[in-house]
Amino acid sequence: MLTFLPKQRFRQLVSEHNTDKHVRKLTTWNQFVAVLYAQATSKDSLREIETGLNIHNNIWYHLGVGSVARSSLAEANAKRNYQVYEKLFYSLLERCHEITPHREFKFKNPLYSFDASIVNLCLSLFDWAKYRTTKGALKLHVLLDNRTAIPELVNITDGKVADVTMFKQINLERLEKGSIITFDRAYIDYEWWKEINERELFFVSRTKSSQNIFVTGQHKNARLEKNILADDIVMFWSYDVIEKEKYPGKLRRIKYWDNANKKELTFLTNNFKLTARQIADIYRDRWQIELFFKWIKQNLKIKTFLGTSKNAVMTQIWIAMIYYLLLAYIKFQTKFKKSLLELTRMIREVLLFRRDLIDYCL
Repeated sequence: MLTFLPKQRFRQLVSEHNTDKHVRKLTTWNQFVAVLYAQATSKDSLREIETGLNIHNNIWYHLGVGSVARSSLAEANAKRNYQVYEKLFYSLLERCHEITPHREFKFKNPLYSFDASIVNLCLSLFDWAKYRTTKGALKLHVLLDNRTAIPELVNITDGKVADVTMFKQINLERLEKGSIITFDRAYIDYEWWKEINERELFFVSRTKSSQNIFVTGQHKNARLEKNILADDIVMFWSYDVIEKEKYPGKLRRIKYWDNANKKELTFLTNNFKLTARQIADIYRDRWQIELFFKWIKQNLKIKTFLGTSKNAVMTQIWIAMIYYLLLAYIKFQTKFKKSLLELTRMIREVLLFRRDLIDYCL
């Protein structure tokens, strides 16, 4: 599994951050292998990692491991700069882009979903992550590529950071023109919507009851398809000229009847070409990011931690995200037809046996 990693880039990052200075045994690579092993085998403590790897000490040489002492690993997690693993994640992501197949949509536009999820922490142990008076938390902000189900962007902040603040950190220049970003009502920011529109990108969102929306007419190609109640052209209205100019253009408002939940949903978009039904389907596909958060919380070790310092927690989360990319990369490379969960279970059982993964995935 380690052969899928961009090792030359890893060495560059180690040199860039000087993380192996004065290190005798437990190198940055050694630390990475140990924490990745803990992710793959669901180890809950440093003692479990040490015991598990000591049983297989005959393969240390092949893994590039020099030590698995839990005291050394604890110190490395607490002090070694986690940004090495954050940057390794994005390097591996570039490699994933080269080979990951895309899901088929009824339209050609790339589709992304943006959302955030809370990781609760015990405030008495993680006092640097204060969220509320008696609670601690981190927040994962993710831009998910719906076509491949892999994250395009991951930001990790403390729980107090507003969702919309990180939404505006998206580098729109990296997205292909015509891409669609879908998000819920927590991300209403008219100036940012204007920026998205000016970049020739599209968005699909839900409306809030507090939004002052004025109907100017019906969409010229409106076809009241099944479950589509209305397809209107709208504008934001405000007596405050400055507020009104934050998004002075026209938008499209679509009202849709959700049979499953027996309620009416209202969407806003700056896309005037796709059908109303396609817009509704786009927002429904936003559920992919909810499934992503559910999957990583159930199958990766990002809710219990090997250390209590901020650096230790960030190290563990970034290596967990790297493991997710490795699983996706292996699944696509080997054309594994079963689920990612099934692949995870298989790797857990055979991780320390020296055989090609493709033998298990066929």
